[in-house]
Amino acid sequence: MVRIAVPGGASRLGWMVLGLVAGALSATIMHAQQQPPAQQQPPAQQAQAAPTTRTFPNDAAMVLNFIKPDKTADFEAVIAKLHDALQKSDKPERRQQAASWKVFRANEPGANGSVLYVFTIDPAVKGADYTVSTILAEAFPTEVQALYKSFAEAYAGGQNYVNLKLVRALGD
Repeated sequence: MVRIAVPGGASRLGWMVLGLVAGALSATIMHAQQQPPAQQQPPAQQAQAAPTTRTFPNDAAMVLNFIKPDKTADFEAVIAKLHDALQKSDKPERRQQAASWKVFRANEPGANGSVLYVFTIDPAVKGADYTVSTILAEAFPTEVQALYKSFAEAYAGGQNYVNLKLVRALGD
């Protein structure tokens, strides 16, 4: 079971994340096991295979990231740079993204002993590009290749994207 602490008590997002992670893990584990590890492809091919934009058209989103246990420090260093990029951006949508984007680390191991990091985005900024390499390139153009390489090599089994449409807010 994945436990996510929600500051100030249970929130709509906290309960949503808990339910979705618990319900999606079995399908996610199968999907992650089928994904080839990132290091099997050269970085140039990885960049070509990456989507040009990552948008979330619904109300909220989750991204499940399966990270190699020995690469968590590298992954978290890139996340720190992502934070800096969002904060220093002159684009208003980047600041909106930063305000609603949180990164959690599961206490329990992920698929095949990986470390599970969960991005929660609530609300999703409609039309905004959430592609990590794009955001990093805007703020750190001379560092983006090394950052993306470190980011890509940290993955044990890829990412799973979950677009979420609000059905009912139970606090209303």
